Amino acid sequence: MHRVVIIGAGFGGLAAARTLAGKPVEVTLVDQRNFHTFLPLLYEVATAGLDPGDVAYPVRAVIGRVANTHFRLGTVTGIDWKEQLVCFAGVDDGHDATSARCADDLPFDSLIVGTGAIANFFGVPGAADYAHPLYTLDDARHLRNHILLRLEEADSARAHASDGTLNFVIVGGGPTGVEVSGAVAELLDMSMERDGFRFDRSMARIVLIDGLDHLLDPFKRSAQNYAAATLMRRTVDLRLGARVSRVSPSEVELNDGTVILTRTVIWAGGVTVNGSAASTLGTPTTASGQLVVDSDLTVPGHKNVFAIGDAAAIPSAPGSDHTCPQLAQVAIQSGRHAAGQIVALVTGEVPAPFRYRDKGIMATIGRRAAIAQLRHGLLLRGTTGWLAWFGLHLVYLVGYRNRLTVFVNWTWRYLNWTSGPRVIVGIDPDTAIKSPGSPSE
Repeated sequence: MHRVVIIGAGFGGLAAARTLAGKPVEVTLVDQRNFHTFLPLLYEVATAGLDPGDVAYPVRAVIGRVANTHFRLGTVTGIDWKEQLVCFAGVDDGHDATSARCADDLPFDSLIVGTGAIANFFGVPGAADYAHPLYTLDDARHLRNHILLRLEEADSARAHASDGTLNFVIVGGGPTGVEVSGAVAELLDMSMERDGFRFDRSMARIVLIDGLDHLLDPFKRSAQNYAAATLMRRTVDLRLGARVSRVSPSEVELNDGTVILTRTVIWAGGVTVNGSAASTLGTPTTASGQLVVDSDLTVPGHKNVFAIGDAAAIPSAPGSDHTCPQLAQVAIQSGRHAAGQIVALVTGEVPAPFRYRDKGIMATIGRRAAIAQLRHGLLLRGTTGWLAWFGLHLVYLVGYRNRLTVFVNWTWRYLNWTSGPRVIVGIDPDTAIKSPGSPSE
């Protein structure tokens, strides 16, 4: 039986595994976590809109009844190309691809690499140590605790209102930065209305920083202007055309010398594959660490190895120098294509190049405000855009329970603006500064 190993249970990995279900291959899906995370909604967890369990779903529950598919929990440390083995950490004193084979090495005939990406801090001093990335479920849980703790501190001692405790700085004006900014503003408004905090709402400040002179770069200018105007109405201070030059535990410094007192820096400034499992495979990569792939998604020199999603620099069309954006839709489509290529390989069919089908892009700015820029240029915004965003995210959520829970929560919040799960669980994140989030593997 042809053995297929898929590294990463993200959007691309799950799409590949589902496509291979019932095909004449034996599939092993590998991830360092036993659940799939719906990354587009992590900001909802971080800002107490949803519970962590609403955006996570057990991988085994997705593939458990598929006879030719199995799940393996583990962290990949390298690939033994000569023997065609996937190697794992924590075995035989840290076995890697250069040492002797271990009993639990995973052999493959075809390999799909979908390890995702991690936060890119662009070498900004202090950012990796003190900023909060938002790329894993742990990131979102720690950030929620951190934000809620700052509110409690400000309520217990009024002096905190002027020392930056209530200043929230978001770095990055893309969809994630815009969504986080709007959600933090709503969290502050809801907390003041429902939770009896004694400090004034005007003491809290939200600052969104981006190096470009506009938000949401892939969107039309009218959508960018709408997003900026909506955020400013919701008391978000936009610092466009500015860059962060330094981050410390108590402040952020910009390239023009401006210093903003803050204890909360949320990093949505971009991603990289450098430092992830994909960047350690020893195959050609781009400057950002993405694996170079041919038009059929194969890795050069390895016709049985495919790279998908954020881990790969995927040409948008055969022969194109333009690469696909790092979006869930790209991961899903490339995962399905890679799986189809493996089936073609097994059955003797002719391989086909990958063509990305752009279905549009979306971003929400908060309750009853979102932008949906559809494939042929149609732009939906406001409540209509929010409903389109609402429906699409429900469709792609994994698990019927998660869809029902999120549907009920969002519908109730839309109608009533009710309380979310504003609970502090676990240790104070300030006592254990986290390193940058790692991708799903």
